[in-house]
Amino acid sequence: MSLRGRLVLAVAGVALAALVASGLATYSALHAFLYSRVDQSLQQTAASLPHPGSSGLPAGGPPPRATAAGAMAEKEPPPAVRTDAPGVSVEVRNQKGTVIEAFPGYQQGGQSYLPELPATIDGFSRTSASVPPEAYFTTASTTAGGPRMRVLAVEEPNGDTLVLGVPLAGTETTLDHLVLIELVVAAAALAAAALLGLWLVRLGLRPLADVEDTAERIAAGVLDERVPGENDRTEVGRLARTVNVMLSRIQQAFAQRDATEAALRASEERLRRFVADASHELRTPLAAVSAYAELFDRGASEHPDDLRRVMTGIQGEASRMGRLVEDLFLLARLDEGRPLERQPVDLTALAAEAVQTATAVGPAWPVSLAAERPVEVIGDEARLRQVVDNLLANVRAHTPAGTPVVVSVSAVPTPTGPDEAVIEVADRGPGVGEGAARIFERFYRADPSRSRGGTGLGLAIVAAIVAAHTGRVAATDRPGGGTVVTVRLPLVPTEAPRPAGH
Repeated sequence: MSLRGRLVLAVAGVALAALVASGLATYSALHAFLYSRVDQSLQQTAASLPHPGSSGLPAGGPPPRATAAGAMAEKEPPPAVRTDAPGVSVEVRNQKGTVIEAFPGYQQGGQSYLPELPATIDGFSRTSASVPPEAYFTTASTTAGGPRMRVLAVEEPNGDTLVLGVPLAGTETTLDHLVLIELVVAAAALAAAALLGLWLVRLGLRPLADVEDTAERIAAGVLDERVPGENDRTEVGRLARTVNVMLSRIQQAFAQRDATEAALRASEERLRRFVADASHELRTPLAAVSAYAELFDRGASEHPDDLRRVMTGIQGEASRMGRLVEDLFLLARLDEGRPLERQPVDLTALAAEAVQTATAVGPAWPVSLAAERPVEVIGDEARLRQVVDNLLANVRAHTPAGTPVVVSVSAVPTPTGPDEAVIEVADRGPGVGEGAARIFERFYRADPSRSRGGTGLGLAIVAAIVAAHTGRVAATDRPGGGTVVTVRLPLVPTEAPRPAGH
């Protein structure tokens, strides 16, 4: 059986038990109330009748006359009985249990009834000293098909027993009507409870159907689906919330897996491209060395001028390959995440040294420094110096001689997080144009015709070193011409303690 069917059956069972209990309680209460009223009526009638032996009721007289059929002869009740006990059967017995006199009770329509009494009446009880002993019981009537009768037996002071009986037809009819009404009401209430319970169960279990539908859509590949109706007030609502949390975590796991796979694919693609670019870069100097070696074999060694040119070429190409290998080795170390030195570095002093070196190396490119005060960061001084050197070397490689360069160092606040140290290298060259977004890629050259024999890894090394220092680097064109490369690094907090010796 389904959960819905079991819940409806449980609701119907509880309703049926409640209706049966309520019906029994109502029937018992009304039964006790009606019988109590009948008993009170008989008690009042017994109190109003004269005692046996007084005027109106016989006492110890001859037994009643019998008919030929042996039945008790019906006699006209005395005036006291007719007046004080209308419709009540009256019987008097002496101390030996012999019936002295009996008067039937009459119902509507003139039908008379006498209770079917035992030969000896027992079970008398006294409720108080002022009330004579009495006994109540219910019995059938002597007439076939007659109503049941309620009987009161009262023991009189002279030893005789006064027995009063009243038909219970009206009382039992009322109780029968009550039973019929209770059955009809119980059936209607049970049907209503079953229908209402079915509606409530279907309404309450609707989120479970939503869970099933959502699970089917998720199984079909729609991972963004969520179960509606989550709340903290119902069990099904809490279940929906728990399922949604589980689905979110599953989606996050799938997203992480996809991101990891995408990162692996991208890394593999970068590696293939890197190897291809490195192979391409190494091919040129290797071909040049091979050509020089061939010239040497063809007799350049016998001519001093040719020998000097061959050896100079081989030395230059070997130096170029050495620089390329060193750059590749550095990038490999940075990609592996090997730790760098961590110590306070004054970027202002570092930039001043780099500017001085650049002026000596490329005097055709005037370089100036703009800095107001020392600016400290935590990092590797040698690698940060390489950043500035590579940026200045990039200017010399891609701008014509005479292009002015300005290196500025400053500290700027940020809305959130620590303040930043900013290094800017600005020139008045031709700019980078659309290549600004790619100039930090490995082996990328915006205009190979303007390159002066570089490896194409200088700015890639800059980006890798800055990233290793949790910084950022970007290149933009200057208004009016030129390029600005901006490096941003976390600034040393003013309250941070400096290591000993600095």
